Amino acid sequence: MDFRHVKNYLSWLYYQYQIISCCAVLEPWEQSMFNTILLTIFAMVVYTAYVFIPIHVRLAWEFFSKICGYHSTISS
Repeated sequence: MDFRHVKNYLSWLYYQYQIISCCAVLEPWEQSMFNTILLTIFAMVVYTAYVFIPIHVRLAWEFFSKICGYHSTISS
């Protein structure tokens, strides 16, 4: 796949994003505000998942291992 196809594909994806999110009908400053808010929310979700999902997985593992009678030798 050459650079032209990748560029066309990325521009097509961006166009689809604009159509689906209705950004195509917004003014440029509204588009930038919308994209900034959307990017901020996405970054917060990714950060929260990165920080808290491992903790919840560990707690769930400990809970279910106690129920099933499995005792891990891994210390916390």
